Amino acid sequence: DPDRKTEVVLLACGSFNPITNMHLRLFELAKDYFHETGKYKVIKGIISPVGDAYKKKGLISASHRVTMAKLATKNSDWVEVDDWESCQSEWLETLKVLRYHHQKLLSADNADVTNSLQDAVPITKLGRKRKQQPNRHEPIKKKNQSPVVKSVPQVKLLCGSDMLESFGIPNLWKLEDITEIVEKHGLVCISRAGNNVQKFIYESDILWRHKNNIHLVEEWITNDISSTKIRRALRRGQSIRYLVPDVVRAYIEKNNLYSPESEDRNAGVVLAPLQKHASDSKNSQTLN
Repeated sequence: DPDRKTEVVLLACGSFNPITNMHLRLFELAKDYFHETGKYKVIKGIISPVGDAYKKKGLISASHRVTMAKLATKNSDWVEVDDWESCQSEWLETLKVLRYHHQKLLSADNADVTNSLQDAVPITKLGRKRKQQPNRHEPIKKKNQSPVVKSVPQVKLLCGSDMLESFGIPNLWKLEDITEIVEKHGLVCISRAGNNVQKFIYESDILWRHKNNIHLVEEWITNDISSTKIRRALRRGQSIRYLVPDVVRAYIEKNNLYSPESEDRNAGVVLAPLQKHASDSKNSQTLN
């Protein structure tokens, strides 16, 4: 069916420390972009906060970060929070998180097909009985028995231009991971109008080879809110109202989450991926 739209699930990985209006906007911008192409239908957005084992400086506990993300998406009818990644005892490569969600959709889909086939059983039986009546025509039976063909939704990694450009940082990503992400899944990158993301893709052979699977979305209504700036304001006792959802702001205040002390957490500790990949000398090839 040429008019059939490809179903897309948007997955955003990151610290969400804390989640901000910018994070939520990324989902809206990506959804608008896909729907405007006329070829895709975005069926779900997933926020997957990184686990504590990531060891990033200033990273507060995953349970708080997951709770804030859940509060922020409570009234969204399509973006949800998944805490599988954050519950793992060790840090997981983003590719593994993508694979997990792809697999989860596969098994959910198989269950759907099985259910719909089970539901179809009585109809088929009826069809057989009817067939014995001489004036029944064959085509009716054929129509009833057409199998349920359902393509699995594509899970695409939703990111800001900073994440795409972090592909260039030595030892942060494995080359084969980047390849599998852009080859098998796809990237949706929200970039500031006039950003150098295109140049970055041009300068990398791997990204260039798979550029059809990298969707660049121009952000014309720019939003420069970042979690880093939010934490800085909080440390200085400044207001963050209208930068994060009100429920998130209230939660931060109630639990007194960000302080000079929390910002020093993991200070001097090497980021998990750098620790893990730096030891593999073969991975020291960079993206370019």
